[in-house]
Amino acid sequence: MAYLDTQPALGYPLAAAVGLAVGSFLNVVILRLPRRLEWEWKREAREVLELPEIYDPPPPGVIVEPSHDPVTGDRLKWWENIPVLSYLLLRGRSRYSGQRISLQYPLVELLTGLLTVVCAWRFGFGWQGFGAMVLTWFLIALSGIDLRTRLLPDQLTLPLMWLGLVASLDNLYMPAKPALLGAVAGYVLLWSVWWLFKQLTGKEGMGHGDFKLLAALGAWCGLKGIIPIILISSVLGAVIGSIWLFARGRDRATPIPFGPYLAIAGWLVFFWGDRMVDAYMRYAGL
Repeated sequence: MAYLDTQPALGYPLAAAVGLAVGSFLNVVILRLPRRLEWEWKREAREVLELPEIYDPPPPGVIVEPSHDPVTGDRLKWWENIPVLSYLLLRGRSRYSGQRISLQYPLVELLTGLLTVVCAWRFGFGWQGFGAMVLTWFLIALSGIDLRTRLLPDQLTLPLMWLGLVASLDNLYMPAKPALLGAVAGYVLLWSVWWLFKQLTGKEGMGHGDFKLLAALGAWCGLKGIIPIILISSVLGAVIGSIWLFARGRDRATPIPFGPYLAIAGWLVFFWGDRMVDAYMRYAGL
């Protein structure tokens, strides 16, 4: 892989192609994983409550089942699965049902392709670059799921945390101690905020998935990254959330998914955290 570091004209287009392909898969994860989890939860609930069995076939899995039209169920041809290009060729409409294809598909693919190139540019094509890509792909999937369902599945947050801790064992980005402390601090800090808010208001201000996501980001960014992540995500949530509520005419009680803001903040801190802290210290004269 070191060869690609010396050949950016080859490496960056390759990274973009890989990112587009992964983005296509992330769309599948974003759409199918919550449905599959809901089906499993309902099945487990029926077993616990000893309710009679009903015919409830499982929804498509994330990996095994091929792509199909969500309305008609027709299996898509290979050329209808080409990232971004298929959307353009089909002019944004399904060939089977005629309905519009969600903009989510090309947007997630383009975003994943672009950020994968950024990973290669920032960290190169070695293990550091690959780790950054994996982190980025997980965060895109988690953000998409949270935006659609207000859910941050353990099936993604916990593996992401463990991957960060495993990377620290080889000192890929940092030693193991700050990574472990970052994971613990990330969970405990948001849990403490949640607990205090619940004691004062009787309401839950955020989901438990947010604690686990910040723990995962702490494993990748270290202990010193936790406070910048919380500050940046809080500002993003306040500004973007207020604009979103105003634009949609919603009241302040409307729940807003916090996961995407944590993901954006964590990604920025992971890539440029040291530079951001240094810039702030110079600005503050410290």
